Amino acid sequence: MIGRFFHAWERRLASVDTNRVVRPFEWGEDWLGLAAGSPDPAANVLAWARAAMADTERFYHADRGTAFERQGDVLRFPSAVTTPEPVNNTVEVRIFPADPRRSRTKRRAVVVLPQWNSDSEGHVGLCRVLARFGLTALRLSLPYHDARKPADLQRADYIVSSNVGRTLHANRQAVLDARRTVDWLEREGFEHVGILGTSLGSCLAMLTMAHDARIKAGVFNHVSPYFADVVWRGLSTRHVRAGLEGHITLDALREIWLPISPWPFIERVRGRGIRLIYALFDETFPVDLSRMFLAEFDRRQVPHDVARLPCGHYTTGKAPFKFLDGYYLTEFLVRSL
Repeated sequence: MIGRFFHAWERRLASVDTNRVVRPFEWGEDWLGLAAGSPDPAANVLAWARAAMADTERFYHADRGTAFERQGDVLRFPSAVTTPEPVNNTVEVRIFPADPRRSRTKRRAVVVLPQWNSDSEGHVGLCRVLARFGLTALRLSLPYHDARKPADLQRADYIVSSNVGRTLHANRQAVLDARRTVDWLEREGFEHVGILGTSLGSCLAMLTMAHDARIKAGVFNHVSPYFADVVWRGLSTRHVRAGLEGHITLDALREIWLPISPWPFIERVRGRGIRLIYALFDETFPVDLSRMFLAEFDRRQVPHDVARLPCGHYTTGKAPFKFLDGYYLTEFLVRSL
């Protein structure tokens, strides 16, 4: 009965957005540096994904950022990736300095990656809480979001869409942007760096942590092993699946999107502070996928901490669940950094 209540509530909240667009399917070979119009684009893109997985250090490598510009509490710098949308090529990060009364002697900071389609105020309240407890919080605008969103988009469609190659490209860009944010923190003398991500941001945060040894602790808020499975089965991405279905199978999509999935990188976060959070009535990150992910951490004996929310995905943002989630996020990072 409780599950039915939450599932109905989740669907009501999901239905508020009426601007979801079913976009045409595209392999997006041009986004991957491949020649378009090949006789077998599926094989072409799959080969590219397998090559990326063979050397993910190279895939997620970028030269260290140097052209940082800070104006007040806003940090801007060029993205390591150039896209056809000029507005998307400048990264914007809001800085919430730690309360000096709580920062002690250590310089501690957290890179915060919000959820898909978060507006400019998303996670700002959380950042202020982190700062109050002595952690400088840096809220990163994801590719194609808020200040980086092209004028012709109502939603941040380009980071998760039925264009297979562009989705890979955009999520890689987000990871490189997060790593450049850590570059700035290192330059500024921060000694203890953590990362926090929610929903899509959770996936990106784990990919970043897996490829950046400077990050000592991570909280992944809503978790799932495979990017493709969330898109295929999730409540929030039914319109994306509608564009994919009939052109590609889930098995093929899972392998092609493996470079932007957390599953292959569990071993790479071993030895660092990890908290995994999932919601018991989640239809956007289906619960069986979250539990599969947790079970793999257990099977591999990778130390981690688990927190469970007695709600769904959308309802995490509603009282009283948002306060419980905020506690799980903040308490772990304050303790771990």
